[in-house]
Amino acid sequence: MSENSLAFEKQLLEKFVAADAIPEAYALPGEINQREYLSNGEMKQWDGKAHPVYSPVCVQTANGLERKLIGTYPICTEKEAMESLDAAVAAYNNGRGEWPTMSVADRIACVEQFTRKMLEQKDIVVKLIMWEIGKSHADSVKEFDRTVEYIYATIDALKDVDRVSSRFEMEQGIVAQVRRSPLGVVLCMGPFNYPLNETFTTLIPAIIMGNTLLFKPPKHGTLLHYPLLKAFQECFPKGVVNTIYGRGNSIVPGLMASGKINVLTLIGSSKVANELKKLHPKVNRLRAILGLDAKNAAIVTPHADLKLTVQETVLGALSFNGQRCTALKIVFVHRSIAGQFIQLLNEAVSQLKFGMPWEAGVSLTPLPEPGKPAYLKECIDDAIANGAQVTNENGGATVESLVFPAVVYPVNEKMKLYREEQFGPVIPVVPFDDLETPIQYLIDSTHGQQVSVFSNNKEEVALLIDPLINQVSRVNINCQCQRGPDVFPFTGRKDSAEGTLSVVDALRSFSIRSLVATKLNDANKKLLNDIVSEQSSNFLSTRYIF
Repeated sequence: MSENSLAFEKQLLEKFVAADAIPEAYALPGEINQREYLSNGEMKQWDGKAHPVYSPVCVQTANGLERKLIGTYPICTEKEAMESLDAAVAAYNNGRGEWPTMSVADRIACVEQFTRKMLEQKDIVVKLIMWEIGKSHADSVKEFDRTVEYIYATIDALKDVDRVSSRFEMEQGIVAQVRRSPLGVVLCMGPFNYPLNETFTTLIPAIIMGNTLLFKPPKHGTLLHYPLLKAFQECFPKGVVNTIYGRGNSIVPGLMASGKINVLTLIGSSKVANELKKLHPKVNRLRAILGLDAKNAAIVTPHADLKLTVQETVLGALSFNGQRCTALKIVFVHRSIAGQFIQLLNEAVSQLKFGMPWEAGVSLTPLPEPGKPAYLKECIDDAIANGAQVTNENGGATVESLVFPAVVYPVNEKMKLYREEQFGPVIPVVPFDDLETPIQYLIDSTHGQQVSVFSNNKEEVALLIDPLINQVSRVNINCQCQRGPDVFPFTGRKDSAEGTLSVVDALRSFSIRSLVATKLNDANKKLLNDIVSEQSSNFLSTRYIF
C-alpha cells in the first residue's frame, strides 16, 4: 500500500471519535432499550430475547474502533406475530369493524391527530435515523419533514377523492354511488435506507383508506419507530395498527401461510417478495404493492452538457452513499467523451466531504450494513480482475463502515458491477459506441425502474425516449433518477415494482372501487334520499369534506 493510501486511510480513521467527543446536540439521551410492542391497542411488555442495535458510527476505544451500541428491541416469535395478526383481523372484522366502517372525515381526523403527536417526537426520531442508519443529520431532518408533508398531502388527496365520490351517477336507468373501500389486513414492511419515509408512504395510505395493519420495521431502522408507538395506540381504535418484531424468516412466513393477509406491501428484495407471495394459499386474493430491486442506468451521449451531467451523476449515484433504489447504479458513456467524463467525475468525487453524520455539509457517511464494505471490495476486485481500473484517487478506501466512493472504468458484461445492484458508493462506467448498446442493456435487464438520458440534441433525445419508456417507468432528461415529487407516479417494470405509489396512486392501491346501485324509479329514489338525508350510512353519503 502506498504512502498516500495509508495517509488517506488515516484520515478516514480519524473521522471516528471517542464517545465523549460526540457533540452533545446530536447525542442520544442514552441507550434506548425497547421492551414493549403495540398489539391489539395495548403496549405489551416483552421479557424475552432482545436484539442489540449497533450504530454504523464507530467510536474510538482502548480496543480500537467499535460500533456504538445504541439500544435493543424485542425478538418476538411467531406466537406474538400471530396474536397481532388476529388483532388486525378482528379489528377489520370482515369489513364490519369500527375502522373500516368509519366515515372518511373521522379517519382523516385520526390521522391528523397522529401527525400532531408524531411532530412532538421529531427530535428523538431524527436522532435515531441518524444513529441507526448513518444518514446525515441534515438528511434525517429532511426525511422526517418530507414524511409529514406526505401525510398532509395524502389527507388532501383523500379529501379530493371523497368530494368527487360524494355525488350520484345515473346511466341507462341505473343510479349509483361509486366510492373506494378498504381491502382488509395489510402486512407492511419498509426498507432501511428510508426507514421512516418509505415505510409511511405505504403505511399511511393503507390506514387512512380503512385497512388494518401489521407493521414490521426494517432490520436497520427499527428503534426510530419506537417513539411513535404511543401515538399509534392513542389515535386509532385497537387492533388497527399492530407492530411485529423478530427475525423475518421466522415470523413472516406463518403470517402469509395463514391466508389472512389481504395486502402485502414490501420495499426490498424481489426474491423475498416472490417467496412470500408463494406462501399465500390463495394468491388471487392477495394484492401486492412492492418496491423492489433497481439498476438504474445513465446514458451520456456526445451531445451532453458534461458539467451538468457530472453534477447530476454524483448526486444520483452517491446521495446517501448510493443506498437508494432510485440511485444511478451504472453509467453508459459514449467512448468519444469517456476520458473527459471520467476526469470530471473523478474531480467531483474528490470534493465530496466524508465523515460522521453530525458534521455540517457531510456527503459520505458510515454504511449501516455490516457486510457491505466487504461486498463492495469484492465487486471492485472482480472488476479489476476482468480489466477495469479504479480511476479516482483513494477510490474504494475503507476503514470499518466508512467507504470512499470508487469510480470503476471500463466496466463490461463479465463483471458483477454490470448486472448486480451494488447499493453502495461505487460508480461503474461503461463505454459505448452505439446507442443500441445501452438500449439493449435495458431490454435484457431484469430491472425496469428508471433511466437518465443526458443529451441536448432533440432528435437524439426523442429517439431514445420511445424505446426506453417501454423498458422503464420513468425517463429522466438531463437529471438524476428520483422518486419525487410525491404527486408523480412511482413504480417500475419487470422485477422492480408491483403496483404504483404516489400520493393519489397509493390511495387507489390500498382500496378498491365499490358502488351501491339501483334502478332509477320513485321508490328507490325515496329510499336513497332518506338514507342520505338521515346520514344513516357512512358509505352512501353526499357529505362534503372541506
